[in-house]
Amino acid sequence: MNNPLFNENRINSIEASTGDTMTVSGTIHKTTMLAAVTAATATLAWSLAATPFAIPVMAGGFILGLIAVFAAAWKPRLSPVLAPVYAVCEGAALGVISAMYNAQSGGIVLQAVMITFGILFAMLALFQFRIIQVTDKFRSVVFSCTMGIALLYLANLGLMFFGIKMPFLHDSSPLGIALSLGIIVIAALNFLVDFDNIEKGAAANAPKYYEWMASLGVLVTLVWLYIEVLRLLLRLNRR
Repeated sequence: MNNPLFNENRINSIEASTGDTMTVSGTIHKTTMLAAVTAATATLAWSLAATPFAIPVMAGGFILGLIAVFAAAWKPRLSPVLAPVYAVCEGAALGVISAMYNAQSGGIVLQAVMITFGILFAMLALFQFRIIQVTDKFRSVVFSCTMGIALLYLANLGLMFFGIKMPFLHDSSPLGIALSLGIIVIAALNFLVDFDNIEKGAAANAPKYYEWMASLGVLVTLVWLYIEVLRLLLRLNRR
């Protein structure tokens, strides 16, 4: 969700590096590499959806990926190793979950991929042309909304242990679809914060390894957005 790895507070605490420093082009290159690794791993994991390994691979991928994110936030210097680890873990999980969703409604995975990257490039254009300004107030609103969504997910997970579900998080009702659309909007707005952090990190002459942290942050947002788009498409196909 909201990038805990490379935010404005962390940028403000960075001491300018005297060696190789972070660049925007370097970050773009690493983000592309991580996205490619995620896609390749997902392709390989796709066939596991119909096997007994499906749930362990999916759950393990998400859990290990989350651990990698928090470890990178704790030890930024390890991000050149942890970022690829996250890409592999999430790729495995996404491959399984994508195959499962595709089995329920054929064709939605390709649609989800196209919509996800369409949103990514649209947000990049909005940021590049400064159509939307990333102000302190904008950051605060996006962060608050993202944390609210995270708490909603956690509450749902906790209730599931007692056999209770929040219907609007899983059904195809108008409320459920509206909530899905709202979450997608917040996920998309996180890209703008990520892009702004990258620019500020490069301007602050952050150490080179911060390129991996920033790239990991973008990938976290991309994975979150893809899953939400996939869920929305499945809901729409069920109506």
